Amino acid sequence: MKNILEKDVQGSIGAQKYLCTISWRNGELLMDEPKNIGGQDLGPDPYSTLLASLAGCTLSTLRMYIDRKGWNIPEIQIALNLSQNNESELETTISRTITFSEIITEAQKERLLLIAEKCPVSKLLKNKININTQL
Repeated sequence: MKNILEKDVQGSIGAQKYLCTISWRNGELLMDEPKNIGGQDLGPDPYSTLLASLAGCTLSTLRMYIDRKGWNIPEIQIALNLSQNNESELETTISRTITFSEIITEAQKERLLLIAEKCPVSKLLKNKININTQL
């Protein structure tokens, strides 16, 4: 299989508890944990970063579709969160709420819900994921 990204996303952590530097193509971001669990809250935690990926992908996918259709929807908002149930096996549920700055028709709403589900990160998260770890 061919890699999707040209360059690997890379990360490092030093002695400061939970503070990670993550590098991608041409930039860096800090990831950290909240103070209530021992981090310094200097950047998003891993769950927030995962949800940010889904948010960005969903918004971009919807914008491309709306623009292609020529619909007058100048702004899209999204809110995401997740919950987990660990009773028999770990089950994670992501809630995604999308709102628009303009009133949309019922037909547009149905279509945009379908398009949101087609964003590449949505499809990735809903399918089988294998993580191959090497030391």
